[in-house]
Amino acid sequence: MATAQREDVRHGRKARMSPSNDTGLLETLQRFWHKSYAGDYTAFILLVVLEVLLKVFDEPFHQLFRLDDPRIQYPHAEVERVPVFWLFFYAGGLPLIIVVVWTLIWRRDVHKAHVSILGLATSVLLTSFLTDVIKDAVGRPRPDLIARCSPDISTPKNELVGVEVCTETIHHVLHDGWRSFPSGHSSFSFAGLGYLSLFFASQTHLMHPRTSLLTVLLCIAPLLGAALIAISRLEDYRHDKEDVTVGAILGLLVAYFTWRRYYPGLLDKHSDEPYSMPTKSGIAGPNDGFQRVRDEEEAYGIDEDGPAGYGARDGPR
Repeated sequence: MATAQREDVRHGRKARMSPSNDTGLLETLQRFWHKSYAGDYTAFILLVVLEVLLKVFDEPFHQLFRLDDPRIQYPHAEVERVPVFWLFFYAGGLPLIIVVVWTLIWRRDVHKAHVSILGLATSVLLTSFLTDVIKDAVGRPRPDLIARCSPDISTPKNELVGVEVCTETIHHVLHDGWRSFPSGHSSFSFAGLGYLSLFFASQTHLMHPRTSLLTVLLCIAPLLGAALIAISRLEDYRHDKEDVTVGAILGLLVAYFTWRRYYPGLLDKHSDEPYSMPTKSGIAGPNDGFQRVRDEEEAYGIDEDGPAGYGARDGPR
């Protein structure tokens, strides 16, 4: 090898070198990253770690309060109308089961099942993380704060006081009293069931002409379920209407944003088909329904004959 290189140099030719193994491995990893969902799964794992750390180590900011404030004098409900377990089932487990049945059993499509499940999981996890961060940062008292706090009998009723006056010894019961805004049940339910509603709407072409009322009811049903879960938080005196409203909006926005990362808009004629696998540029491939040339021509108002006698496929006539 050394002799050949010396011969190349002696004759004025550039020395031929084999590609580095490190460079080849790096290029392989780059291709894998750009042509797969590795970025999505990496971010998903990061969100899981951050959510666990937030749950274990973080405590909310404790806003000051007054014992004579009627907004926080409601009773503490020991039994919730929608416990956390059933919240996870209604807004996470049930949509997951429906998506799996729809995409793998009824109309088998592995790619659609993959991106739909990934989108659903991302929607609920991202919403939970954002909700918890905002909850702890705001530290707004719940309507049942005084019942949770069990303030010392010597606490003045008409002065601002802090968490130090509370005698409650159960850590979660006490500190969760400052996690009112926004409502976690509301945001989680609209993130999961809102995503399911968008999934139904895309698969049934809800926004296309002559859609049946039965299809409309199917697509609205998950949103009604999410609304009932959110309303239950008012009935349990865990939140007020601002908490529930903002939580619902947050969950629905995250659901829509996540769904649109994998599916075209509801007005698209291929709304039931997810985007194709990522390419190196990060843009959907040419076989993707949303990226078809014909759709782009329609978007610009070009008919089949094209402007000024030009055909969409045949060129000038």
